[in-house]
Amino acid sequence: MADLSFPPHPAVTIEAVETVWRGRAAVQRVRYSVTGFDGRRVGPATWEVVRRGRAVAVLPHDPRTQRVVLIEQFRLPALAAGIDPVLIEAAAGLVDGEEDEQAAARRETLEETGLVVGALEPVGRFILTPGIADETIAIFLAETDIPAPPADGTLRLTGMAHEHEHIRVLAVTEDDAFAWLDAGRIVNATTVIALQALRIRRLREKVAG
Repeated sequence: MADLSFPPHPAVTIEAVETVWRGRAAVQRVRYSVTGFDGRRVGPATWEVVRRGRAVAVLPHDPRTQRVVLIEQFRLPALAAGIDPVLIEAAAGLVDGEEDEQAAARRETLEETGLVVGALEPVGRFILTPGIADETIAIFLAETDIPAPPADGTLRLTGMAHEHEHIRVLAVTEDDAFAWLDAGRIVNATTVIALQALRIRRLREKVAG
């Protein structure tokens, strides 16, 4: 998050930028104008932008056993939104500086799940909340060997102590994960995209074969 400048764009004029907060994320107050669809200038307007940068997410899956690995953890913003704050998610995290996204994806998967993944299959790169934040996330599917879990599905507990993380690592069947998706149990948009991508892959495999 070292560079908080805005890249040039022919339709946008940045008139002023004030960084009003810089902690885990930065918050900037920006005065700007933009060329509208009819060619007229719109603005100047003032907007707050949360600067988070690049993130990655990985859905480990085992084609042999038809299992996936997901995590559960507490999310304070979900509580603020009135949502159950213990979310089921794909392993994810921020890219460190100029770190390669695939390297970051492998690092985050190991840190959060304890798994070493094989080839990463890109799903896409998405902006999460374009009305307020610049954070983008690159989502990957990754094949790996997933061991059979105990009856409650918990492979292990993990988390970075210095970040006060407490994470439960779950190994579940693909069918169970898809059922959670259809029942609305999974509300994290990144995880929805990753699971839908895996489901589409499975449907294509079934048609092809």
